[in-house]
Amino acid sequence: MSKQTTETDVAFISALAELLNKNNLTELSVKREYGEADSLDVRVVKQSQVVTVAAAPTQAVVQQHAPAAAAQPTAPEDPAQHPGAVTSPMVGTVYLSPEPGAATFVTIGATVEAGKTVLIIEAMKTMNHIAAPKSGVVKRILVEDGSAVEYGAPLMIIE
Repeated sequence: MSKQTTETDVAFISALAELLNKNNLTELSVKREYGEADSLDVRVVKQSQVVTVAAAPTQAVVQQHAPAAAAQPTAPEDPAQHPGAVTSPMVGTVYLSPEPGAATFVTIGATVEAGKTVLIIEAMKTMNHIAAPKSGVVKRILVEDGSAVEYGAPLMIIE
């Protein structure tokens, strides 16, 4: 590989890292083809820091100042683990309506049937219709129109 190609690759990787941060993604994989026998595989991953130490002192303070009959605080629910979660099958941009200015596919409280389009994810200039995996009522919509989503991200809850 020439020095010029190496500098170009470094600039490409830097641009990917910037794209990762700009769109709040945690991982991005790209394969760059230079020819039949020459390519560059890049995987950029942002590590998230999980702080669990702070939860114990906070809980202890709450317990000391709370009345004896008060209920213990519960941990926030992870929407991705909900049995009715509709998760993203790809990385892309989510759209809640078929076109700008149009009514949304679904609203909170709407009844949907399995197979009905509930939103669109644009990936590589292709509009992918995401269908409801089961029939039920839309309880929560977890994404905003036009926001970036990653693979496996919870999009909505259908119960």
